[in-house]
This record gives sequence, C-alpha cells and structure tokens, in this order.
Amino acid sequence: MADTEKSDPHAAHFRAFVSYSHADAAVAQKLHRKIETYRLPAHLRDRKASAPDDGRLGRIFRDREDLPAAADLSESVKRALAGSQALIVICSPDARASIWVAREIALFRALHPDRPVLAALVRGEPEEAFPESLLEGAEPLAADLRKEGDGWRLGFLKIVAGIAEVPLDALVQRDASRRIRRVMAVTGGALIALLVMIGMTIFAIQSRNEAQHQQAEAEGLVEYMLTDLREKMDDVGRLEIMDSVNKRAMDHYSQQDELSPLQASILRLMAEDDERRGDSESALTKYRKGLRITETLLLAEPENSKRQLDHAQSRNAIGGWYEHQGQFTKALAHYNESLKLVQAIDKGSVDAAKLLQESSYSNANLCSSYLLQGRDVQRAKMHCQKALDQAEQLTKLRPESHTARLDLAIRYAWLADADIALDNVEEGLKMLASHIRIIDEIVASEPANRHWQEQQMRSYAGYAMRLAEHEEMVASGEYVELATTLAEELEAHDPTNEEWSKWLKSLSKMQH
Repeated sequence: MADTEKSDPHAAHFRAFVSYSHADAAVAQKLHRKIETYRLPAHLRDRKASAPDDGRLGRIFRDREDLPAAADLSESVKRALAGSQALIVICSPDARASIWVAREIALFRALHPDRPVLAALVRGEPEEAFPESLLEGAEPLAADLRKEGDGWRLGFLKIVAGIAEVPLDALVQRDASRRIRRVMAVTGGALIALLVMIGMTIFAIQSRNEAQHQQAEAEGLVEYMLTDLREKMDDVGRLEIMDSVNKRAMDHYSQQDELSPLQASILRLMAEDDERRGDSESALTKYRKGLRITETLLLAEPENSKRQLDHAQSRNAIGGWYEHQGQFTKALAHYNESLKLVQAIDKGSVDAAKLLQESSYSNANLCSSYLLQGRDVQRAKMHCQKALDQAEQLTKLRPESHTARLDLAIRYAWLADADIALDNVEEGLKMLASHIRIIDEIVASEPANRHWQEQQMRSYAGYAMRLAEHEEMVASGEYVELATTLAEELEAHDPTNEEWSKWLKSLSKMQH
C-alpha cells in the first residue's frame, strides 16, 4: 500500500497499527506523530510492563511510512499487524469504501481477537464512515475527532487511553493540569517582569482586577440572558428574537478557551428552537455537542455534584429528541442514565429545588417513553407517580413559580394516561381535569404569555381526544374549538413556528 521507510519488518514491534484510506493520509500522519510523542503520566507508567521508562507509548505503524519496499506487500502488512498490540482505524466514507482497510481490520481481529480495536471518526456520520468489518464481532472503542463530536483533544485522549488501557479521566485530568501549569509558567514569567518594572505593578494589578470584573459581569449577563431574559422572550413567543439572545450568548463563549456548562445550556435552548422550526437534524447536532461538553466536564470532575446535574440535564434533553423521533430504546437509555446521575447526587451539595426538578423530569420522561411504546404500563405508572410526587414537592419549594406549576400539570396528564391505559378511566379523567384546572389558572394570571397559551392549546387538544375516546362528544367538541382558537392566534403571531402550524392542521382535521 504505498510509500515506505527503511526498517526491518521481521523485527518490528508496534504499540498500534494505523489503518486508513489515502484520502485521510494527513489525519493519519498527525495522529501518528502525536501518539509517538505523547507521554503517559508518571503514576500510570508501571501499569504496562512494556511501557518505556520515559512514558512514551512506543512505535506506531503507519503503512505508508513504515513498510519496506517489498515484492509482496500483503506479507509485510501481515507481519506488521502480527507485531501490533492495537489497531486504530481512521473512519470516514473513504475508509468504509476501502477494501484494504477492511482486510486489515479482518486480519488483525483474526490474529489478535483479544486486542483492542479503536475507531477514530474523522468525517461523516458513524453509519456512513465505519467499515462494515469494523462493526462485526466485538464493538470497537470509538473516539469522535470531529469538531461537532469529541473534538481533537478529547478524541485523541480516548485513543491514548484505549492503547495504553488506562482510565480516560486520569488522562483528562492530566491534560487539564498541564494546561494549568503552562498558564502558571506564563504568569510566573509575567510576575518576574513586573518585579523588574516596579512602576508597572500597580497598573498590571488594576488591569487584572478590571479583566476579572469584566469577566464576572459577562458571565452574569450570559446567565441573565439564559434565564430571566430568555423566559421573557419565550413568553413573547418569537423564535427570531430568541435566536438573537442565544447567538449573543454563544458569541461570548466562542472567544473562550475553556468549556463551560453554560455553553451546554445555550446549545440545548438553541436545539429546542430548532425543533420548533421543524429542523430536527440541526437540533440533534446541538444536543450532541451540549452532551459532549457536560460529559467532558464530568470526566474531569466525576465527584462534582454540579457537573453530575448538568450532565443529567443533557441526557434528558437528547433523550427527548430520540423520543420525539420514535427511537424509544435510545431515549430510555439516556433517561435511565439521567436518573442514575440525579439519584447519586448528594442532596446537600446542590440547590434542592434544581435537584428535585431534574429528578421529576427524569421520572416523567421514563413514564412518557414507556407509555408511548405501550410497553410495561405498570412501570410507566410507577415513574409517573414519582414524577408527580416530586413536582408537588417542588411547588411547595417554589410556590410563585408558574414553571413549577406547569410541570405539576403535565405530571397529572401523564399519570392520567397511565391510569387510562390500565382501564382506570374514571381516575384518569379526574387527573386530566386537575391538569386543565392548573393550566387555566396559569394562563389567567398571564393571559398574554404565548408559552402558557401553547400549553393550554396542547392541553385542550389532548383532553378533547380523551373525551372523544369515551364518547363525551359534546364536551370534546367544545375543547377542540377552544384549542383551535388558541392555535390560530399562535400561528398568526409567529408563522415560522412549525410546531404551532402542525397543531393547527391537526385540530382542523379533528373538527371534520
């Protein structure tokens, strides 16, 4: 397979073999160079007897550089694969189409069925980039080097962890520590310069304090934009205005080197707006980016309760996307992970209301996903009841919060669905009546709030369908008319909101 270096393949011993297509040569070269120059932290070097004393991983075989000129190239590749402790596959649509990459994967697995195979995604989505032979047998360890994936830094550390068979979080923490040391070294140099130039000291300190003050103000402004201001804009119900708020917040973080949980929050809000427009693919991309940010932060601080709560929110958000697409297995996996995270959090270490709210979300999401599948309704009801109990506790902690009361109303609706599915129709309709009552109270307190109007429209439509199912046709028709009036007002207010348009069309069909 191409260009060579002078070496003895018979004596070759490699820490890893890099398999790739011609189109990905530049990435393979970069990855090769970085792995061979990377040094493991001192406390991890004794885990492998073959690890060099200086912490380097060892030689990496990249066929276009390490193969000697030979008449029978395939034999040279076999010897190289036989002498490699791991296989790294650079995954892209070109790699998936390459017969040579496929053969190298198959041969390595045949020679070393117990050695690690690492997939490094560089272009395309997994289904169009992973070679078919890679997906056969044991699932490969995967690192997403794309910007919208893990990114180069985290993806590279995942590959190193897979090769060296060491914990990823240890490498992430070491990487963060190295960056801190570099910053400290620069700061130390600056301090020496300041000691020499004593006349500049006061100015430098003032400048630093001013920068910190401006940074704190910027963080506070971003948080305001994502909470109070965002809520006001959400009440107005204009997507283009909310877009402006989100983009201004993201502009702030695009200039920062460090990751922040607020970035993930912004991405989740932007994804929600994409879904309202009907752009589900763009929404998924943002949900995934937010998930990777909170995952990276949690890996760096696995015992940090705030990081656990942030990641639980990301899990719930992306789980909701999969649920809306009917992909319930993936949705349930994310919801269960979210519930595990919140259950593991020390209750005294985070805001009690926030923890209670996320716990209620996790249980409610599991409830809805099981119900929508029509599977294990008893389990669904258990989660529905837990979600309702937690929502009631939350309204006691936040009695003035309309959001908490709305969550309570929605929990009543899902518990009603569970009761009706279990033939407890009378109890279910009572729950729905409680749901409608709370929604009406919220709307009455803020009649111009578009967000509450949308919830009222959805509630009326759902109640109408349930009434019709149980032959309460007159009452059902009245609620359809009320829901239709609200949907017409909402669509007229913002024609770009695809969800509102869909609701109006559905309600029109119900009237006929």
